[in-house]
Order: sequence, then C-alpha cells, then structure tokens
Amino acid sequence: MDRVADWTVASLTPASQPGRRRLVAGGVTVASTRSEVLWAVLEQAWEQLGFDQLGDATFKKVCLARVVEPTSKADSIRVLAELGVDPPGLRTIFRMLDRCGERGYRDRLAGACMAASARSGRAAFVMYDVTTLHFEIDDEDDQRRVGLSKEHRVDPQVQVGLLVDPTGFPLEVRMFPGNQAETTSLIPVLAQFKTRHGVTDVIVVADAGMLSASNLNNLEDAGYQFIVGSRISKAPYDLAEHFDRCGDYFTDGQILESARVMGVGRAARTRRVVYQYSFKRRQRDYKTINQQIERAERIMAGTTPVKNARFLQVSGARRSLNQATIDRARQLSGLKGYVTNLPAIDMPGRQVIAAYHDLYKVEESFRMTKSDLRARPVHHHELDNIEAHITIVFAALAVARHLQHATGWTIKHLVKHLRPLRSAIIQVNGGQLVAPPQIDADTTTLLNRINQDTGH
Repeated sequence: MDRVADWTVASLTPASQPGRRRLVAGGVTVASTRSEVLWAVLEQAWEQLGFDQLGDATFKKVCLARVVEPTSKADSIRVLAELGVDPPGLRTIFRMLDRCGERGYRDRLAGACMAASARSGRAAFVMYDVTTLHFEIDDEDDQRRVGLSKEHRVDPQVQVGLLVDPTGFPLEVRMFPGNQAETTSLIPVLAQFKTRHGVTDVIVVADAGMLSASNLNNLEDAGYQFIVGSRISKAPYDLAEHFDRCGDYFTDGQILESARVMGVGRAARTRRVVYQYSFKRRQRDYKTINQQIERAERIMAGTTPVKNARFLQVSGARRSLNQATIDRARQLSGLKGYVTNLPAIDMPGRQVIAAYHDLYKVEESFRMTKSDLRARPVHHHELDNIEAHITIVFAALAVARHLQHATGWTIKHLVKHLRPLRSAIIQVNGGQLVAPPQIDADTTTLLNRINQDTGH
C-alpha cells in the first residue's frame, strides 16, 4: 500500500475570486464526503501489521470500525457509512464471523503480531493478565459461568487471558470458562504461544494473582524464566535480618534480596525474592491503612453497617481493633516484592523491578479493550461467534497499539483529530473532482510519523 497521501496539496481550485464568496447555481454538487485521511491511516496500519494476509475485506472493515467507534456489529454498518466507506450488509458480517474460526484468523493474526513485535526488538519479555467479559443473559453454559468478578457482578462471564509485549502490543489471547481460577490460565496461554511460534527464551511477567508454587514450578519446567509479584505478607520473614538490625528504617528506593522456599514436599523450591522500598508507596499505604482503621471504628461505633473490615476484630458481641495487624501493616508499608528464577548475575534486582513495572502496559491494554474498544458486554449467543468477537477485539487492539506507538497519541485522540478531515467528491457538469481536506502543520507531522513507522 502507498504511504498515507500528501493531503497538503490541493486538487481543486475554488470557483470564487480571492477574498469573496460566490454561490454557483446548477452544475456543481457535492456527491459525497469521506474521512479519507483517517481511513487511509487505519488501512496503512492494517497492512504494516501484515493483517492484509487474511484477504477478508469485511473482517478488516468491522475491525477498523471498532477502532473508530466501538459498537455492535450491526451498528458498525452506520459507522462505516458515516466514514464514507462502503459498508457490508449485516448477513455478510454474520458470514464473516463464521469464517473467523473456520479459517483460523486468530492464529494468523497472532503470527503477524509476533512478527511485528520481533521487528521492534521487544519480544524478549511477555506480560500476562486476565480479565472477564460478562453477558447479559440468565442461563450458564460450559464457557459462560458465574465466577469471581472484579466488578462484583453476578452475570455469567468468560475469562480472557491476554499476553502482550512490554509496549502493551497484543501477542496472544485465549478464552476460558468464567469460573476458572486465574492461576490455571497462564500455562495454557504460554503453551499456545510456544506451540505457535516455537519460542521459549522469553521472560514471563505476571502479577501476584498468578503466584502459586505449582504455577512457578510448571513455568520453570517448561523452560520459562519469570518475574511475578510477591505477596507482601511474607516480607517480615524474608527480611527478618533487616528488621532485627534496622527496625522499620529504609532509604527511599532501597533494594533488598532474600530467598524463600515455596511449595511443600517434593514440590518445594527455593526462590529469589527482590524487595524495594518507596517513600511514595509508604505514603499511599499509610493513607489506605488510616482509611481502613476509620472504617473499622465506624463499624465499632455503630454508624456503619457491619461488614468485613481489615482491622476489625470480632469476639462474640465485642468488636475491637486488631492492633497487631495494624502494626504489621504499618511495618510493611512502602515495600513491594518480586519473585523470579532469574539469577542475580543475569538480571540485577533493579532490572527485575523495572521489567515488572512494564506490567501496567497489559493492564492498559485491557482498559482499552473494555473502554476504547468496548469488548463488553458481549451480546453473541453462539460460542463460535463469541470467539470471533474476541478475535475482532484482538485485531482492533493491535491496530490501536500500533498507531499509539507510532504517534505518541492515544487512539481516542487520534480518531477525534482525524475523523473530521473529510474529502469531498464534487460533481461538475457530468465529471467529478476530489477536494481534499485542509491539513494543518500538526496533522502533517502526525502523518509523517505514521509513514515512517515500519514496526509497531
């Protein structure tokens, strides 16, 4: 595909004299308008990622329409028409959903995404997290099950495991039953990733929700290195020597290391644990602790309904503050832990911490799928169509991340800026002229960045 056109060159001379307006009666009409710049940018991103290998115009249009304005498959017809793009019919869209599974679109997209990430040189680390997509239905089935919801919903849901590179660019996605434990989803997604690409020499980064002795053993046995969040409740035992020698004193940014046996019996293995203290984190932790104490005190005073509270101690009808728990929480404030099987000689503690901090990128990608790309709620009923929906969101996320990386703009800002730039098809005495939009300097710079980008 040619690079995004140079819209700064006008192709139509105005009929009026300079400085004056003139209405032309008859012979000249605006036949249509089109968000030419935005659509050209989206199509170019699609081809830069190698997604054009699918050869499915309907799939491409539905995915790119979701980047512009997340909505239902049926309403994407309106979005495309407003952009000036010839939209497919609704039945054509439904047939496309069937093709997604039949032709293995997700597998092919994942291969293209991995190639794009490898070109950028950021494929050495992969980040993993899980989210849920809920359904506004009453009955459960094998996949849509009521389970632990981060939004405390009771609707049937599915879990979606997402693997991304350190920029938040998606590499792999997989659906799981809504009542499946998060910790059991990591290994299947990595196995799928390994089988698809033949890759094992990557470092897996995940949050503390993935932290279980069996999970880490399985990761290690499969040949993976990992960095995962550590539950801070273990810190007093891991750092006993420091607390005995220095009390609760830490310097800002201080890094300490320890070793901890995880698992029992034959499954027990010694793990390296890296801790870092942050004064800012301590301030946040103290604020949270004080709020939790106040909540417990309101329950004790009877001004707040009785609920579970972190520092509330209940003994029969008597309620009191658990001072030992409060003291321990204050002692641990400001600390964050990380478990890894990487030797210190290969990756010092500071690099371990820096790698883990990139995990917010996967959380950011999930927020994009839920808000900017609106992956939920899911209105499909057939499981194959649900899988197709996830594939469409996966492709749209890749395009959005690719453009954000190229421009430094959020996808929402990018679309808002480019969508109003419309070209006009003008009928003049039986012929047609194309009037391009006026492009300012900021937009020219933006388009140049996109044209220069060859990876994601």
